[in-house]
Amino acid sequence: MFKAPEPSSAAVAVNLVELVALSNNARQLRLRPRVARARHGGQYISRMRGRGMEFDESRLYQPGDDVRNIDWRVTARTGKTHSKVFREERERPVLISVDARQPMFFATKGRFKWVQAARLAGLLAWTTHQAGDRVGGEIHAEGGFAEFRPSHGKQTVLRFIKSLVDVEPSAGVDAAPQSMEKVFRRMRRTAHPGSLVIFISDFRGFDEASERQLARIARHNDVLLLHVYDWLEASLPQRGHYRLGDGKRTLELDTGKAALRASYHLQYQQRIERLQKLCRQQHMTWLQCATDDDPALVLRNVFGKGNGA
Repeated sequence: MFKAPEPSSAAVAVNLVELVALSNNARQLRLRPRVARARHGGQYISRMRGRGMEFDESRLYQPGDDVRNIDWRVTARTGKTHSKVFREERERPVLISVDARQPMFFATKGRFKWVQAARLAGLLAWTTHQAGDRVGGEIHAEGGFAEFRPSHGKQTVLRFIKSLVDVEPSAGVDAAPQSMEKVFRRMRRTAHPGSLVIFISDFRGFDEASERQLARIARHNDVLLLHVYDWLEASLPQRGHYRLGDGKRTLELDTGKAALRASYHLQYQQRIERLQKLCRQQHMTWLQCATDDDPALVLRNVFGKGNGA
């Protein structure tokens, strides 16, 4: 039987003091990945363009140009492939989308997925602030969205992390799930071209419609997908009878059949491989953080300062 931590434990609740203290860990980070670690730990790391880019002009396509920057309107009008040329802005918006749907309030090891997501979001918000960029984003749950327009300043970060602390699980277990497609569609309308857009989620419910919306975001922005997961979601335990519960419902789990365990793991692996393939195709960065990982270490392995870009 899996025994969840006591409700008073930091494993199941986001702590404001801890999120504020993460500003110290954030000093070791910069939001430009170390591409040398592109295949480390099954992750996929893409080069990021750095600060926001403002459109300057279009010119004929040159070998080596990013296909995401092709100016399709000019190309169609002239019959020759043109690329958009951008100039770097002094700052860029960093938009952090945090999944607070009901499945995020779960773990069999470490901390709830939601707590890990909040810690990752806090680290990234402080890192953005310390780089002089604007931080914004949204928190999405069954009940809707809480949106934060990109802005400067320590107070912006504090408001954001206070909202993370105030999030509670959906009151009703039968609440309609928030679709990932809706999350991406909203962000596509919000994200200014040249932004860094970060999605922190378990990506449950990711489907073809979600994929289309996410690909559109990636055409004009740097995108980081941060997958938060519990080990039980990846693989069933060895043969035995287990009981899982959320305080309102319980689930009896019999893992005695090897075929069941193999099928369960295959479904998870196919879902993850689909996301990783999309990241490679759309030049997005893919990272994973387990419920018993140290979020600061997960980010530092890729975004740590002083290790080369």
